[in-house]
Amino acid sequence: MDLNPHAGENYAHPKTCLFHVIFKAAALAFYILFALFISNFVIIFVVTVLLAALDFWVVKNVSGRILVGLRWWNEINDLGESVWKFESLDQESLARMNKKDSWLFWWTLYLTAAAWIVLAIFSLIRLQADYLLVIGVCLTLSIANIVGFTKCRKDAKQKIQQFASQTIAAQVSSTIQSAIFSAV
Repeated sequence: MDLNPHAGENYAHPKTCLFHVIFKAAALAFYILFALFISNFVIIFVVTVLLAALDFWVVKNVSGRILVGLRWWNEINDLGESVWKFESLDQESLARMNKKDSWLFWWTLYLTAAAWIVLAIFSLIRLQADYLLVIGVCLTLSIANIVGFTKCRKDAKQKIQQFASQTIAAQVSSTIQSAIFSAV
């Protein structure tokens, strides 16, 4: 069974896809390899968290925009409340997004979080509470992007539905007005 239904389609943004995957893989690989072979927790913590932060930034500010046409951020308003902000391309541009790029974006987003969860379980089994701190930071960054982009995608779908409803309503209104004025 083919997991990628768009196998014949090429990536529209191969460099962006590469960097989208590289930072995720680098954080995971560094953590796994150094946790197995090196016992210096400080180096593992600093470098892994730095790589995960770079991944967070690249996904949130670069690959999210380019690969799926979405962007999100969180602001604190004048009342001190947290407010989510979402941006997406217009419906025509979203419809033209490369399916393979989008597939890679979403799958790697979820698989990275799943990998951190598996590593957390191993850390719990090995009773390494300090390593759970590293994993917790990396998992938090991963989940923040998942939540942000999922909310952004839902917001984009709502905007498309609202636009479609408004367009249909305007078309129906125009048709009714035309029928009334042509009958007069």
